[in-house]
Amino acid sequence: MFVLFGALLMMASGGAIVGGKVLIGTYTDSINQDSLLGAAAAGENGQKSIEGDLNILMVGLDERPENDEPVRADSIIIMHVPASHDQAYLVSIPRDLYVTIPAIKKLHPNKEKSKINAAYAYGSSNGGRAGGVQVLAETVKGFSGITFNAAGIVNFGGFKDVVKALGGVDMCIDQEVDSHHIARDKAGNLVGRDKYPRAAPVHYEVGCRHLEAWEALDYVRQRYGLPNTDYDRARHQQQFLKAVFKRAKTQGLTSNPVKALKVMKAAGSALTVDTQGVDLATWAFTLRGVAENELVMLKVNAGTFNSVTLPDGSAAEQLSEESSEMLAALRADKLAEFVMAHPEFVASDTAS
Repeated sequence: MFVLFGALLMMASGGAIVGGKVLIGTYTDSINQDSLLGAAAAGENGQKSIEGDLNILMVGLDERPENDEPVRADSIIIMHVPASHDQAYLVSIPRDLYVTIPAIKKLHPNKEKSKINAAYAYGSSNGGRAGGVQVLAETVKGFSGITFNAAGIVNFGGFKDVVKALGGVDMCIDQEVDSHHIARDKAGNLVGRDKYPRAAPVHYEVGCRHLEAWEALDYVRQRYGLPNTDYDRARHQQQFLKAVFKRAKTQGLTSNPVKALKVMKAAGSALTVDTQGVDLATWAFTLRGVAENELVMLKVNAGTFNSVTLPDGSAAEQLSEESSEMLAALRADKLAEFVMAHPEFVASDTAS
């Protein structure tokens, strides 16, 4: 969703709003749209404008062809835009959060307790991608009370093409880590570690540099070998989204229609969105003020483990009291006040 809005905002900023909307309409035909939110949608589908504070559910999927297991949500992020529409907050939901997954007719017949990343798998088994996001969205609504004005599904494999079309991203790697997925053989060629376990893993050193698309997507998938595992990965994914958003805004898409079309076509293969009937041009112009401000990254449980032991002896995560307060503040559009009172919940661009 960020690269989409970033590209749209960049194109719109090049001229008058009317002309910008025409240009945006030309480039958004390739974006997949579907009904994703079910009972977790805010307002009525088919509305023509968006006002007040906004919540967007973003779901990242790792849909590898060789994986025979049900696809689970690899990344779950809530983007909250205050009613002023001049800032955005990113809240990553831990994939191991222990929640109640509701019963939803035709999608998930029985209410049950499980880790939240299973919600997508349950819904998609009976309803495809749309069913997966619907069960996930209604699960989030169940424990937080949050409803959503839009949703987006990002396929990590396809998203690599989007980042490639943008020419890569600039990121600051804040933790040294070996790739769990990619290695180099003796000739220096990239290979999968699952097929070549003895090959030298790709290594990421601390420091700021330009990353090619495959490097950026691989880096933000890592959690093994990091001290806070999924919390560190969630922070890296938030940093990556900021980098992509910035890159999309600085690529001169207005003056380069060929590149703009290339980015949008790549986005079409990687993204599926539900804008609740509001056209993408309206979304872009509503959020144009966000382009002038930093995105604020927030950490559930202040980025530390808050474990619970499940009946089968395995471990999962649970929300701390302060995390529940943060979600309540999001729902009430009072995150600014929460952040002032709880600065430890703000994630930085470093590992500290």
